[in-house]
Amino acid sequence: METVYLFFAEGSEEVEALAVVDILRRAGVETRIVSVTGDKMVTGAHGIRVEADMLMEEVDFSKAAMLVLPGGLPGSYNLARHEGLAEGIMQQYKAGKPLAAICAAPLVYGRMGLLKGLKATCYPGFEENLEGASYTGSLVEEDGLFITGKGPAAVFEFGYAIVAKLAGKDKAEAVRNGMLYNEVAR
Repeated sequence: METVYLFFAEGSEEVEALAVVDILRRAGVETRIVSVTGDKMVTGAHGIRVEADMLMEEVDFSKAAMLVLPGGLPGSYNLARHEGLAEGIMQQYKAGKPLAAICAAPLVYGRMGLLKGLKATCYPGFEENLEGASYTGSLVEEDGLFITGKGPAAVFEFGYAIVAKLAGKDKAEAVRNGMLYNEVAR
């Protein structure tokens, strides 16, 4: 079974990581939080300690359904500097498999040149890192292999877009309804 791997670094945005994992697991999508620090306990951008499911060294990228990067500072920069993660991203990209990032984290894909010619969104002020992409400013943008999200307020739409991509629109709508999101978003 393929797995979604969400990568968590020191300073990653907790709500963007945990809300996405929660939404995916509600949809029945196998999802694992991966620490890129060498320790399963990682401190996020707002001082919340998160226990990852696994370490970077345990990831089998050949079994990845999708790679997801939460934003946050300095978390996004820490993800961008991780050579093993960059190698895994390139493996995923070359295999034609989906990738997602939210908030400041699309800078990882942008700096790697993977967003050239595509529409993308990110936290305002980080658009110069989306090298060659067309910045839309939308809450969520899907283009090619990529799903990008604007920031913390976009996390639900971002999570539902990932579910729709991996499990179908009906499953995404069922999770939205089960979480009462459609009542709030009216």
